[in-house]
Amino acid sequence: MGTRHVLLTAFLLAILLAPTAPAMSFLPTFDLPQSTANKPPEFRPPNPSMADRVVVKKAERRLYLMRGDQPLRTYPIALGFRPEGPKRLEGDGRTPEGRYVLERRNPRSSYRKSLHLSYPNARDRLRAHTRGGRPGGMIMIHGQPNAHAGGRPREGDWTFGCIAVSNPAIDEIWSLTADGTPIEILP
Repeated sequence: MGTRHVLLTAFLLAILLAPTAPAMSFLPTFDLPQSTANKPPEFRPPNPSMADRVVVKKAERRLYLMRGDQPLRTYPIALGFRPEGPKRLEGDGRTPEGRYVLERRNPRSSYRKSLHLSYPNARDRLRAHTRGGRPGGMIMIHGQPNAHAGGRPREGDWTFGCIAVSNPAIDEIWSLTADGTPIEILP
């Protein structure tokens, strides 16, 4: 059973990590036209004034709510306490990188409000497994901790891997997104 497990893991890794053509984001860059090749089905928000996707640029510490090819809103963010690189294992303090969706919302969070991301996906789980650990979970976009005095944004990168915004920002993001909204987190 042990040998079978090792062989299966090696096979899956070979498939998932094999060299492929350069990955193309299904989210537009701000200065290049969007390709229609290999594009996933388009998400349609329930209200046309809502964002149809979210883009997070970790290096810029910015979250963009997008509608079409244009930013609808932009917000400063805080990341995990070790923000460089993608999340690999539970407890590493990193914010994931990749494509996910906003799965569900929690109005009774330990933070003002929170929007749960679909992290980890199958690739994230396999990557963590091959490193002998777990990928973690409960990655969210959220406001400030309820216990934080005055709701003022905390300074620096302080989360365990989540994307934190100010309380007014989470209220606006909450109202301008729907469950199922795609999110891409870039380095």
